[in-house]
Amino acid sequence: MIFSATVQVTLRPGISDPAGSTIERSLPTLGFDGVTDVRVGKLVTFTISATDQAAARAEVDDMCRRFLSNPVIEDASVSLEQAAQAPA
Repeated sequence: MIFSATVQVTLRPGISDPAGSTIERSLPTLGFDGVTDVRVGKLVTFTISATDQAAARAEVDDMCRRFLSNPVIEDASVSLEQAAQAPA
């Protein structure tokens, strides 16, 4: 089976976010007032082949722990959907 995976990686609460702070300070100079609590993360999307959704989830979770995120300072949220397959 083929699955579409989306991994959203964000800094954990309490971890300093210099990029988010820079954006937050810059927005008012561009006329965007009232924006607060800006946090910056990353979004990783890919397709993965696995025998079932549980196997795909386990593999993506392992990727997150080992490569896609730093589990000490980041949280990773995973979304999986079965991809539409072309007719054979």
